[in-house]
Amino acid sequence: MKYLLLKHYRGAPEAVNCVPMNEWTPAEVDAHIAYMGDFATRLEATGEFVDGQAVAPEGTWVRSDGEGRPPVTDGPFAESKDLIAGWMIIDVDTYARAIELAGELSAAPGAGGEPIHEWLELRPFLTNPLTVEG
Repeated sequence: MKYLLLKHYRGAPEAVNCVPMNEWTPAEVDAHIAYMGDFATRLEATGEFVDGQAVAPEGTWVRSDGEGRPPVTDGPFAESKDLIAGWMIIDVDTYARAIELAGELSAAPGAGGEPIHEWLELRPFLTNPLTVEG
């Protein structure tokens, strides 16, 4: 079963070590990124890692508006660039293992080298297409 672990900038319950990353020292940022990389490498060895990416805070909303240039806007709704900092996709045998790994990833170091204990959103991938009974 594949799960998406979402890291949020804002919108999630507050982390224990909630100092914003833009206030961390370069060494603290490096330690956090190294932790994430080591975590992914370990899961690659077990076959449980699928993908992981950090996302830049900049972004644009685009939608189809018929022929011509699609409209582009920067609001007024909540934007993913304000919410999603990055993600990791894991492929595990059980929901319990997904919870275990999410808890471990939540402990990545932050300000002062202390674990962040951030909330991660754990979402399963759909395994069957949605159908509507009529």
